[in-house]
Amino acid sequence: MKRLLTRTYRWEYFWLCVIVVATLACHFIIVNQVHELILDEQHYVKDARYIIENHQTERQEHPPLGKLLIVAGIKIFGDNPMGWRFFPIVCGTASIVLFYFLCRRLDMSRETSNIATFLLAFENLTFLQASVAMLDVFLLPFMIGAFLLYMNRKYISSGIFIGLSALAKLDGALAAPVIFIHWVFSRQRRSWWFFLAAFFSILAFVELMIPLDYLITRSFHNLADPLHRIQTMLSLTGSLTFANVQHPNLSRPWEWLISYKPMAYYIMPHYTAAISFSIFALAIPSVGYMIYKAARRSEAGLFGLAWFAGTFIVMCILSVVTNRASYPFYFYPVVGAICIGVALFLADLLAYFRRKQYGKLKWTAFSIVIFILVAHLISFLILSPLIPVDFAKLVGITG
Repeated sequence: MKRLLTRTYRWEYFWLCVIVVATLACHFIIVNQVHELILDEQHYVKDARYIIENHQTERQEHPPLGKLLIVAGIKIFGDNPMGWRFFPIVCGTASIVLFYFLCRRLDMSRETSNIATFLLAFENLTFLQASVAMLDVFLLPFMIGAFLLYMNRKYISSGIFIGLSALAKLDGALAAPVIFIHWVFSRQRRSWWFFLAAFFSILAFVELMIPLDYLITRSFHNLADPLHRIQTMLSLTGSLTFANVQHPNLSRPWEWLISYKPMAYYIMPHYTAAISFSIFALAIPSVGYMIYKAARRSEAGLFGLAWFAGTFIVMCILSVVTNRASYPFYFYPVVGAICIGVALFLADLLAYFRRKQYGKLKWTAFSIVIFILVAHLISFLILSPLIPVDFAKLVGITG
């Protein structure tokens, strides 16, 4: 028995399984605690009902894949909280698993990959988006899957996954600039077959949209012109700008890292779209550390930096160019990049701790690691809906 326990503990995926089981348990504990529609569930669950009843969608501004996953949940589990939120939980969990494998492919050690995965899994905004029936959670597993396939030089498959990510929500197309930036700055031998990813991402998005829309409408009528459908989506999403949208939580992307801007989805139990305190505090330093690591030829540092630039920096540019309305939860696809940077920093502190024989600096390094990990877990417990502390009232958030 002792040998079996030892082998289990030493199994590479032991801590990944612990993290996945723990997060799944947290999700299923709270999945039924709110029987009302939370924030934008009012749009997407109601649209799923409309699709089931009328074979039409009221949300023409969004591509079909995310909407169909909510429809599938309702078809399987019924029109109830489990039906609405089952596939968000599945996709959120899949993102965690794929993130671990991406970290390993980026030459991060098992320990560093486990730290990064722990940070992502127990980050409040990441957990929250996987707890509600909104579209954002559906893009992330395809985005991370595209990254993993790209790193394995499977460019056609990577392009298809980029297309699927965008079919879940248009913001999923941000996977493309991430991969392109990494390809440009990578010190590894560049393959010009990389451009197959760009071609197949567009092809997958256009061609797969037709059968997915067919599953909604049950008719090929008006599906013959996918370019018109794309134009409609872009026109409708582009029409929602800072000039014509009134909402208390409107904010520019750069504000998310400068000032803390929680957004109340639901008051009690509190579903608060807020980056965990620990990630918010370390976001900018972690980007600086990834620059340092990338300069020292760290593949993880370079990719994490490309991930941050291709999502967050591109969002900032698009915000200026298009003036499109944005909200704090749009930071969701960026969190993984920050987790990589923080994990690299903590891993280097642990390496320093093990390398030093004695001294105050040795224990200072270890204390910093423990403090950050504990602070991260406490941040999660305070912000997440698991513990009924009315955080929204404490900090004066209005819904």
